[in-house]
Amino acid sequence: MLQIYCGNGKGKTTAAVGAAVRAAGAGMRTAFFQFLKNGSSSEIGCLDSVGILTSACPECCKFSWEMNESELGAVRDRHNSLLAEAARFIAEEHAGMIVLDEFLDAYKAGLLDTAAAERFVLSECKDCEIILTGREALSPFAESADYISEISAVKHPYENGTPARKGIEY
Repeated sequence: MLQIYCGNGKGKTTAAVGAAVRAAGAGMRTAFFQFLKNGSSSEIGCLDSVGILTSACPECCKFSWEMNESELGAVRDRHNSLLAEAARFIAEEHAGMIVLDEFLDAYKAGLLDTAAAERFVLSECKDCEIILTGREALSPFAESADYISEISAVKHPYENGTPARKGIEY
């Protein structure tokens, strides 16, 4: 089944982490791939410690709008490698769950091969649970989703100038 966690509120990645931990706890082979993130978020160590495969994009050392064309090209290449790694994990490890964190935003920004991304999510992932996160439930994924959960920001400390806090927002 295909799940989407979207919206402008805090908690999309946190919900995906919780689902991944639950799946691993049930004995499912689980992987957590982070797009637009360099792997330094605090949840990575915890996921690794419970046997969840994690992989990210070390080339994402700043926001995409701050990157030059060379940096964006390196990010696109790495994101395409993440998709290939996820496909291998499904084929070789008999995956029960795959999380593609921030996938929807990378897709919308054109920071991966969109045709390959659609083929992977909509065709290659039929035998495992797949979770996509990002701000917007995009076509064609929304049409194929079995679950869509929208997380909205009613109030957020960013509005008062509070920066992201380690262990809370990342």
